Amino acid sequence: MRVELDAVTVEISGTRLVEDVSLRAGSGQFVGLVGPNGSGKSTLLRCVYRALRPTAGAVRLGGDDLWALHPREGARRLAALPQDAAADFDFTVAEVVAMGRLPHQRAVARETDEDRRACAAALEGVGAAHLADRGLLTLSGGERQRVLLARALAQQPRVLVLDEPTNHLDIAQQLDILALVRAGGPTVLTALHDLNLAALHCDLLHVVDGGRIVASGAPHDVLTPALLAEVFGVRAHRVRHPETGALQLLFDRLPGR
Repeated sequence: MRVELDAVTVEISGTRLVEDVSLRAGSGQFVGLVGPNGSGKSTLLRCVYRALRPTAGAVRLGGDDLWALHPREGARRLAALPQDAAADFDFTVAEVVAMGRLPHQRAVARETDEDRRACAAALEGVGAAHLADRGLLTLSGGERQRVLLARALAQQPRVLVLDEPTNHLDIAQQLDILALVRAGGPTVLTALHDLNLAALHCDLLHVVDGGRIVASGAPHDVLTPALLAEVFGVRAHRVRHPETGALQLLFDRLPGR
């Protein structure tokens, strides 16, 4: 399912956080947003998972206006892993992941075999099946991140919005989780701080700076030393991964900084 942002602007308390942003994620594409802290990446994603209504412009899922969809229909199409996902109540891991099935259930329906299979597969996929009976508040940050991703996967969305999904994860888990998400086949729109992970997994990158998109394209075309110096203030050296051939970046400080 395609995702489209058309001239999206977000203004809060007189401050313009995002200005006139248009982008498209085609069906099944893995699309990344990269940029420095405070550039507007999370604000854009909040508009896509309906946590924040744009001041101007439109967000569309499969050609339909996001804000015209019934919330249940929207939740059947799209799941999100916010950067600041709340975890204030000590539900068990199994109960948290089962919440991902609510958009597919009737108001008074019991959990079905399909629901149980979807939850089990999601927990197994993120490597958290052994945590099913643990309380969410007893988990480490990395464990909690995997459980919240499992909840989104159990929702079986056609669009997955991820805001810094590799937070708190060790290196192996970062690689495993992004490969799992990509293999699942949904359209993915994600914000990533790690530019090497972005280069490895994303079909398309949008560089966000000052609330605007300043560059778009394939990682190899976008992540140039000149752009990285201008936007991130670092000197970048481009190399190729010896096995996959994927673009990888080495960084050091710019002279004079």
